[in-house]
Amino acid sequence: MRWDPADAPQLWLYHHHYWEWAWTLLQAEDRPMAQHVFERQFRSWVEGTRLGRWNAWAPYPTALRAWVFVNVEPALVTSSIAQEFGHQLVLHARFLERNLELDVGGNHLVKNLKALVGLGIRLDDLKMVDRGLELLRQQIDVQVLADGGHFELSPSYHCQVLADLLDIANLLEVAGRPKVDGLLDVITRMRAWLGSMLMPDGDVPLLNDCERVGVARIAALEPTAPPHTPLVVLPDSGYVVAKPGSRIHLIADVGQPCPPDLPAHAQADCLTFELAVDGERIIVDPGTSEYGSGPQRRWERSTAAHNTVAIDGQDQTEVWGSFRAGRRAQATLRRAAVVDGVVQVVASHDGFAHLEGGPVHQRQWLVDAASVVIRDQVSGSGRHRVRLRLLFDSAQMDSRSHARVEDGTLDGSGFSVEMTAQMAGVSARAHPLRASAGASHYASGFGCRHDATAIVVEEDVDLPITWQTTMSLG
Repeated sequence: MRWDPADAPQLWLYHHHYWEWAWTLLQAEDRPMAQHVFERQFRSWVEGTRLGRWNAWAPYPTALRAWVFVNVEPALVTSSIAQEFGHQLVLHARFLERNLELDVGGNHLVKNLKALVGLGIRLDDLKMVDRGLELLRQQIDVQVLADGGHFELSPSYHCQVLADLLDIANLLEVAGRPKVDGLLDVITRMRAWLGSMLMPDGDVPLLNDCERVGVARIAALEPTAPPHTPLVVLPDSGYVVAKPGSRIHLIADVGQPCPPDLPAHAQADCLTFELAVDGERIIVDPGTSEYGSGPQRRWERSTAAHNTVAIDGQDQTEVWGSFRAGRRAQATLRRAAVVDGVVQVVASHDGFAHLEGGPVHQRQWLVDAASVVIRDQVSGSGRHRVRLRLLFDSAQMDSRSHARVEDGTLDGSGFSVEMTAQMAGVSARAHPLRASAGASHYASGFGCRHDATAIVVEEDVDLPITWQTTMSLG
């Protein structure tokens, strides 16, 4: 087998070396067959890779593979490879000790530490275990915010880190090791955050670098049931959840794009949102379909791809490469309250303030049991090209009838959208915006793209300007 084919994408190569496929062998009814397959692949991997060489020995794949190895060993490793397998466990342990991703941090480092603790317990190396747990104590204080969110601000990475912390807690209990101070409290807060952030379909919203996790996997994390309130504010991670009735469920991103020192999963998406109606997602974020450095990755991270406002073709946050960011928008949550049954959320960001005239985007959501009103105000001066985009799941819109767009109005069975504008120096009467509809897509996971319909309004205007989008339910 070719373990590092030259024509394979980077992410595929990483997954190739994770060895997570080996978990499925534990479910095989024919145990000798499963052991034979594992032995054959193990020998192939040892012969086809070299210690310290990318991609097999990048720290992240090494950590995932080590965790698999220590868990499947009792069931799949026979005497014929036991000596070599034990040798590989020692190599993995010594390599990770010297190559922890302290420079990267985030979810990568949590994966490293989980593997280090697992290897230390398997090899009866208490010094290794203690080092891993001490670093973990430091990291949970850094990575888990006061509201329970993971600091990389991706709902799917939040789930991954929560699963890793649960694995560590369970391993320590089984091994009879002392608990890590604060770990159970962190797990409790992360479960509460996850419960609040779930969409009606039981999965996460596609905000920042994110993919759908799967209802069964999320259930295994035991998220806490969300509070029965029309408004939930998660101030540290920068999300608000509006549920004023049984039909409408809206989650808005009103926070920072990323931690100050970790831009890997940032997107230029301040003030974007996802909207579900009657349990189905209607407006979706574009998600993440790949991690390459090409045009698809650039597009999915761009402001223009999200359900927000872009100005002069610029990104709010300067994203580049696969996992880099330069100048970053600073977001401010100005108001979040429930008034007479209407959820009111106001937030702004300064991501365009460097442009001539200093434009600042402020968005207000007014959400009640039967409608969503969004007021986008762009302050500043001068003439600018302003663009508003809303991304609709085509399957859901088609199920409500084929949508049509005319004079800023989208009509569908039981669901309509109207867009109007009020400009400086013009009478108070709002006028319809010229909207267009075009084919697009969103990604529920890597390589999993789905048809979407993008409603776009784009005009050259004199600032300041206010655009209003009214979404009404039948």
